[in-house]
Amino acid sequence: MEKYIAYYRVSTQKQGNSGLGIEAQKSSVSKFVNSDDELFAEFQDIESGKNNNRPNLIKAIEECKKQGATLLIAKLDRLSRNASFILTLRDSQVKFKCCDMPDANSVTIGIMAILAQDERERTSQRTKDALAELKRKGVKLGSPQNLNLEARQKGLEIRKLNSLENENNKKATALIDGLNKQGKSFYFITKELNRLGFNTRRGKAFTQVQTKILFERNNN
Repeated sequence: MEKYIAYYRVSTQKQGNSGLGIEAQKSSVSKFVNSDDELFAEFQDIESGKNNNRPNLIKAIEECKKQGATLLIAKLDRLSRNASFILTLRDSQVKFKCCDMPDANSVTIGIMAILAQDERERTSQRTKDALAELKRKGVKLGSPQNLNLEARQKGLEIRKLNSLENENNKKATALIDGLNKQGKSFYFITKELNRLGFNTRRGKAFTQVQTKILFERNNN
């Protein structure tokens, strides 16, 4: 029998009031918890993913320590986009599980957190650089007329592609590099990627060839 304490997060007050997002998270938790297990308590925060000030998560962690319970998170990406926050959770020494990635551990979430923060910082810098260049060219910023339909559609496609690459390839590559440094074979690494639920950009299971390609791209 496992004792769980669930933690949910929504990013806006509107979502919190409407229940949008929370119900899906609660549904994931409900499906994850077996009939023999106990969902001891539930905690919820409403705030930005960039914000580390989450009083109810701190309470959930303290309650886990007090009850000897496991912290249960519905979606890993709901936890935080900030590396320091997830690393703080890891260092709290509280047991945790993620419904959408049951085999995740302190190593895998640490890698994901660092990559997520790195990408957010890079995106922020790219945006600042692009706006500075437009301003230098005399383009009036903040005007919808500066973006025609084709440009907006192309931008949407690029953002979608980048998102897929970040979610699949970048995180998988970090894990591949880490396991390779431990002397693991590409066969072992490929099995581990698939066991942890990683997918290729096309949403398929990894093959040894694809694992090796990602490794070589990152190390050439």
